[in-house]
Amino acid sequence: MNNSLNEALKARAAAHIGEQKTGGEMHLDDVARVKVLSPGRQVFKRFVRNRLAVFGSCLLIAMFVFSFLGPLFYAYGQKQIFYKYSTQNVNYALAKSNTTYNGYVVYDSVDLARPVVNAMNSNIKNMIEKDEDLRLVFEGDSAFLISRLGREVYTLSKADVDLICTTGKSKILIGNYSQVGKKLVYSAGEDPISGLDKAAADNCKGKGGSFTLNGVVYTFEKGAAKSFDIYVERNGLIYSGEPLGEEFEEALDAADQSSFVFEGNTYLISASGSAAKVYRLAEEKVGRIYTLLTVDTYETGVRVAEDFRASALMAAYSTGEFTSSGEAYTIEPEENGSLVVHSSSGDEYAEFTDFTVRRYTGEDTMDYDLKNAITDAILEMLSSNKKSSTLSYALPMQNETGSYVYDETGALQYNDSELTITQRDTGEFVINCEQIIYVINMFESPSAKHILGTDGDGFDVLARIMYGGRVSLMVGFVVVFLETFLGIIMGGLAGYYGKWVDNLIMRLVDIFYCLPSMPIMIILGAMMDALRMNTYIRLIIMMAALGLMGWAGVARLVRGQILSLREQEFMVATEATGIKVKSRIFRHLVPNVMPQLIVTATMGMGSVIITESTLSFLGLGVKHPLATWGTIINSVSSASAMAHYAFIWIPVGLLICLTVIAFNFVGDGLRDAYDPKSKR
Repeated sequence: MNNSLNEALKARAAAHIGEQKTGGEMHLDDVARVKVLSPGRQVFKRFVRNRLAVFGSCLLIAMFVFSFLGPLFYAYGQKQIFYKYSTQNVNYALAKSNTTYNGYVVYDSVDLARPVVNAMNSNIKNMIEKDEDLRLVFEGDSAFLISRLGREVYTLSKADVDLICTTGKSKILIGNYSQVGKKLVYSAGEDPISGLDKAAADNCKGKGGSFTLNGVVYTFEKGAAKSFDIYVERNGLIYSGEPLGEEFEEALDAADQSSFVFEGNTYLISASGSAAKVYRLAEEKVGRIYTLLTVDTYETGVRVAEDFRASALMAAYSTGEFTSSGEAYTIEPEENGSLVVHSSSGDEYAEFTDFTVRRYTGEDTMDYDLKNAITDAILEMLSSNKKSSTLSYALPMQNETGSYVYDETGALQYNDSELTITQRDTGEFVINCEQIIYVINMFESPSAKHILGTDGDGFDVLARIMYGGRVSLMVGFVVVFLETFLGIIMGGLAGYYGKWVDNLIMRLVDIFYCLPSMPIMIILGAMMDALRMNTYIRLIIMMAALGLMGWAGVARLVRGQILSLREQEFMVATEATGIKVKSRIFRHLVPNVMPQLIVTATMGMGSVIITESTLSFLGLGVKHPLATWGTIINSVSSASAMAHYAFIWIPVGLLICLTVIAFNFVGDGLRDAYDPKSKR
């Protein structure tokens, strides 16, 4: 009996399943007719009769062909940058008269005090004003000597000096009085003074002061460990050792500079106020050499070695010969005061001048003849008191990296240019010119080569639109698939099991409905910007986020449909036949919901594409250089750019509109095809 009942239930279930799929009544004896009028063919016929749906389908096919097959036949890629030769007025060079002395290391083993090095420019300028050839400066217990070698060339040395004498009104250290031992210790060479011990004991208090003894004024300053240094001012010549005689004193009186030579020794005078100290130079070790001169090589673009300048300048005032990087050179001054360096073969190699002419970027890549021509023009301007001048010269052409352009034979390419020299208020001279350079072909209007022109990065707009369509359509399909997949699982479980499962899943759906999707995407985009995330990983995360936030609507639709279907007789039959729960949901219930899901997915795909385009337009979605329709519009997002470069954003905007409209037409057509009664 049970077997008979099962057979009857199976037959009834088969008939009822047939009813659900055809959308009308069905009897067991109408099987032949159902095979002829299958549900798929009926839906297809109703869909084809809808002209808007057919138009939308054709439009979508065209979009897919354009985006996925178009790049295979188009000549350019989405990241291919185009360049062009263009004449532009550029700041070509900058010229100025050198006013700062630059130091170059002669011997790095010489320890020079940093304060002395930092004060070299001020010391040299002061020496020029006083016409001094030598100057002795002190830093702590160390002495340093500044020497003039020649025109605008000075050396800084560490000096070993001996104090010979003081002259003028000098402050002499008499001795040191200690409060601990109540004793005055006299300095070397000083004779004891009667009553000075008692006077020091009575007066040396606090931080310093003075007292008078026998008509002589003594000053005292606080020293170390409760002691005081006692000084007295004396006039005249006071030796620190043995006197050197009248001839030395006559030579000292005759000295009109800060140094003089006596009996083969060099003596240095260090003046301070009304007094001066005289030192004998025992030894000096040159550490650095300072100069206003700039070195220019005769061959363009050649960089001299680090030790070249120092070696050349030292040799110019000694033997005239030096080596640098293993090469031998000679140097000799010219009539105009410049220093010319010759190579070992006798050819002119470089020149030291006091006028610097460099490219505006600071690079030394200019022809030597051009530097001389600019220098001569500037000197003529200064002599005639002009503020501007012009100069015609053939300038080398350059490519996008600033490198010179050569022809197939290796010859440098030139173009005649007119240089304008203008003097600034700061004393510098700016050289401007019209120069042919190889630049990025930005915002070129549509042409035969570039059908939709180029954008601000030199990319072909049509190629970018094709590749951008791939990403935008892929985002739409992936997001909708993810939404549908999650919605089917969650909605199917909620609708079939009901009770607490349904209640739990629906509360989760309510939470996702309440989430502000756009602010969340903005925050997520800002986080990915801060992390400098890879463009493709960023795309995957964005698709996952959009899918996770859009499944709630699909889940609610599936749950509602399954609630209405699960109590029908064909589901009773599935229970009676012992079909597993998973199969009941996903093989019998979900397929009956698929028509509604297909319509919902098709209608939602357009909105996903708009969302992705909006995020990319705001700079929060896919990042440059990966192309999407949103990023292409973002490249001309300002009002002025949209007004001037409509050929970029209008085609993209039209494609977005047509794609969304096409998906809507297809969605409407599928809805009418699956449910003909909806038209009534």
